[in-house]
Amino acid sequence: MPGTPSCWIQELSYPEVERYLAENDIVLIPVGATEQHGHHAPMMLDTAWAMAAAEGAAKRTRVLVAPPLHYGWSHVHMAFAGTITLRAETFTGVAVDICESLVYHGFRKLVIVNGNRTVLQPLDIAAVKVRNTTGAYVAVADCGLIAKTEIKAACDSGRGALGHAGEAESSMILHTFPQFTDMRQAVDGTRAMASGGAATTGRLVRGHMHLDPGITGDSVYIPTRPDEFRAATRRTRGVRGAAQMATAEKGEKMVKAMVDNLSAFIEDIRRLKVTIRRREIPI
Repeated sequence: MPGTPSCWIQELSYPEVERYLAENDIVLIPVGATEQHGHHAPMMLDTAWAMAAAEGAAKRTRVLVAPPLHYGWSHVHMAFAGTITLRAETFTGVAVDICESLVYHGFRKLVIVNGNRTVLQPLDIAAVKVRNTTGAYVAVADCGLIAKTEIKAACDSGRGALGHAGEAESSMILHTFPQFTDMRQAVDGTRAMASGGAATTGRLVRGHMHLDPGITGDSVYIPTRPDEFRAATRRTRGVRGAAQMATAEKGEKMVKAMVDNLSAFIEDIRRLKVTIRRREIPI
C-alpha cells in the first residue's frame, strides 16, 4: 500500500506534482546555509530552521516544499573549516533560478522560508526580481522574524538568547536534529555578543555579520572579516550567545510558533488571484 504522499517535491514523482498544481499554486522554498555553529551544533543549523518551519506548515496546510538550499552567504564564517559560501550575487542568482523554475511549472505563490538572517539582503533582491519579471507572488518569511516574539519569550538568557549558535538556535537544533547535537560541547558565548571587529565611539557600532532588527537605539553596520570574527569568538568556539542554556523543550516551543505563524500566512494568501506575466526557463 503506498503511503501518504510527501510534502517534499524531491520525494514525489512528476505526475504527483502535476496533480497538486491542478488545484494548488503555493510552494515553500526553505533556504539556509552550511556554516559553523560552534563545537556543539551541526553546520546545517540554519537550514534546519527553514526545514522545520516549512515542513510543519506544509503538512498542516497541505502545500508543497521545494528541496532545501543548504548554501548561503556565509563569508564571515569562512575562518572555520567546512563552511561553504556563495557570492552574494551568486546566491541571488540561484534563488531567482529556483523561483523562475517553479513559476514555469505553474506555481504562482512562492514563499521563501529563510533560516539564515545573513541572506535577507540578497533574498530581498531575488524576490524583487522574480516579482517584477514574472508577476508571481513572492514573499520572504524569515524564521527569526515570523515568530520573533514567541522565540524571545521561550528563552531565558536575555541578550545571549538570539546570538549565533546561542540559546535560541541551539534549542531549535536540539529539538529538530538531536542526533547531530552535543550539548556537552556547548559554551557561554555572551561575552562575544558585543565583539566581532567593531569599534565603539559613544554609540553602538555593529561589527557583526548582519543587521539585527531586534537591536534598539542607534547603530552603524560594519561588515566583519572572517579573521576578525574568529579572533573575537576564539574563547567561545565561534558562538555568540548562551548556548549552554538551550533545551529541546524550548526548541519545540519555537518550532511550534514558527509553524503556527507560517501556516496562518499561507492561509492568508491561499485565495489571492495572481496573474503570471512571464514564464521562462532559466537558461
